[in-house]
Amino acid sequence: MRKILLTGPNGQLGRAVTEEYKKDQYAHIIPVSHEEMAIEDLDAVLTRIAAEKPDVIINCAAYTNVDGCEENTHLAGRINAVGPRNLAIAAQKCGAKIVHISTDYVFDGCGTRPYVESDPTQPVSAYGRSKLMGEKYVRELSQKYFIIRTAWLYGDGHNFVRTMLRLAETHDEVSVVDDQVGCPTSTAELARMIHYLEQTEQYGLYHGVCRGQTSWADFAEEIFRLSGKTTKVNHISSDEYEKMNPQSARRPHYSVLEDQMLTLISPEDGEGFEMKTWQDALKEYISDEV
Repeated sequence: MRKILLTGPNGQLGRAVTEEYKKDQYAHIIPVSHEEMAIEDLDAVLTRIAAEKPDVIINCAAYTNVDGCEENTHLAGRINAVGPRNLAIAAQKCGAKIVHISTDYVFDGCGTRPYVESDPTQPVSAYGRSKLMGEKYVRELSQKYFIIRTAWLYGDGHNFVRTMLRLAETHDEVSVVDDQVGCPTSTAELARMIHYLEQTEQYGLYHGVCRGQTSWADFAEEIFRLSGKTTKVNHISSDEYEKMNPQSARRPHYSVLEDQMLTLISPEDGEGFEMKTWQDALKEYISDEV
């Protein structure tokens, strides 16, 4: 029986991971909330990890409020950088594997082709800088690590898909930016990838997103199509949106990730792991929502 300590169990991804591991009779999830163990407190982390002696630590805890990070860089650094550092130290001490979740925001979003794991990083926001620092700590302080960069997550919680579905109940049309392109990713799919990787020794840095790419506006149109809504989507620029809804942090215009490493570690017979397309994952999610 593998003991798996899960931080951030009440967030969207944490809930999806918990659900995913219900299928695994050889794994036991130990959910640990921030109230039980503040990951930015090294003593608290070392004490709890030493007591639990997990085989795997899955870190789904993060400060993900992008504008909030811009306004409180100290808190962002504490949770997104110091927290992973502490977990990496504790994992190394007890010989545990660590799975750490990072973000597309480590890139500047000025690319013209999908980012692969080996591409140089250049975050342009406090959120991105804090998450990149967390990555570096995990790489430097633990040996058995999986760092997974993901993007545009939606699952059981507040997210873009649910916001669009809610707006469709009271609006005939909505305005959504069409010059930001990325990879909408279901937390259920990312949880499957985590489950797959942590049972291997294929340590390293990965990109974990649903296959394909789209803009926020086209994403919204697909949400409405799949849910049978007639709400019209007005395509607007980021500048137009900014005038209506001022934001503290810069958003990447192009943050498409390619899961090159996941492809490279797959056996030649094609029996490895592959994420679903963003359309198929969304269809599955919508079918459960409406």
